[in-house]
Amino acid sequence: MNVFIYDSFLNQKKYDRLLARVETRITDLGLNGKISRLSLTRNVPETVEHELKRGAKTIVAVGNNKLVNQIINSLAGQIVPLGIIPIGEENNSIAKSLGIDSTDAACDILSARLLARLDLGLAGQTYFLGSAAINNQGTVIDMDKDYTIETNEKGMIYVFNLAGEVALPERIKLRPDDGVLELVVNAQAGGFLKQQSDNSIFKITKVTVANPKAQLILDGSVALDTPAKITVKPKCLNVIVGKGRNF
Repeated sequence: MNVFIYDSFLNQKKYDRLLARVETRITDLGLNGKISRLSLTRNVPETVEHELKRGAKTIVAVGNNKLVNQIINSLAGQIVPLGIIPIGEENNSIAKSLGIDSTDAACDILSARLLARLDLGLAGQTYFLGSAAINNQGTVIDMDKDYTIETNEKGMIYVFNLAGEVALPERIKLRPDDGVLELVVNAQAGGFLKQQSDNSIFKITKVTVANPKAQLILDGSVALDTPAKITVKPKCLNVIVGKGRNF
């Protein structure tokens, strides 16, 4: 059974027509299942746990990065795959990186059911699929006790599992299934790396990030206080991906 979890912001009337079109397409493709609408009294962990116990075969996030992040924190380590139907133009970098570039295309991708077993990043006790980001100024990066990195230049520090938030040079290829994360120091959001030397990019499996004045943002949606230890959990999540994915 497919379970479609609708983010709570989709309860707004302005999304009714779009959701009706999605539901019609899902029915035409034979993908219809159960729709679960989130609310103030119905949260993601309880919903996912309940549906898994009832035999869900696919959990589909209908929303943006925030909902995807919440669901992966309930699906990590499970066999049941995650599907995504992105809604809205903002905060959907994860879907785009997976080759899901529109709401309409997402339904066809779900039907094709091309599966990939992907790594997840883990910051503290919270998983992320796309990236972790923090303001550059005042941040200290402990590279597994070997040495530290600190810079006062303006910009951002990213730990990438998937590309998406920053336009990286073509020579940088990120793969969310290689058992490592990429640490990018001093990146400008929405642009190329300010520093394009090899020293700006590090392949890592473990790092600690600390900044007393800034939080670590996971998947553009979830804020964590630091210091936070970031590790990689190899091939921890089944995901339905599109042929146009960037890895």
